[in-house]
Amino acid sequence: MSGGGSGTDVYGPEKRSAVMRRVKARNTTPELVVRKALTRLGARYRLHRADLPGKPDIVLPGRRLALFVHGCFWHGHDCARGARVPKQNRDYWVAKVGRNAARDARTREALSAAGWRVETLWECELKDPAALETRLRALLDL
Repeated sequence: MSGGGSGTDVYGPEKRSAVMRRVKARNTTPELVVRKALTRLGARYRLHRADLPGKPDIVLPGRRLALFVHGCFWHGHDCARGARVPKQNRDYWVAKVGRNAARDARTREALSAAGWRVETLWECELKDPAALETRLRALLDL
């Protein structure tokens, strides 16, 4: 384990690395919720296009629309869950989420510059299926 202080991690570096590797980046529950809603609306989409900046979670090529489905904690959303900072290893988590948010901003800019519409769907917004459908319909111009 690492030394004392507020930056102390409950795991050593190897264990922390193993824990972080288990965090899914693709096919997460929130992503599946959005994909099912898009399918119900009859939208055609592609997943994780590696040729686009940031590998958007969902891409609707005909509409030049890139969707990112973000976990509130991991990407620093301004909701209750996103604002939460773990007590253990606080400095690490603040820096980690900050790096994620900075990367997200760079990705949005790059996609916008390439002529794509970019939308972020937050995990907390997916709890209301009717609101999600309304938002997706607006994005799809249905």
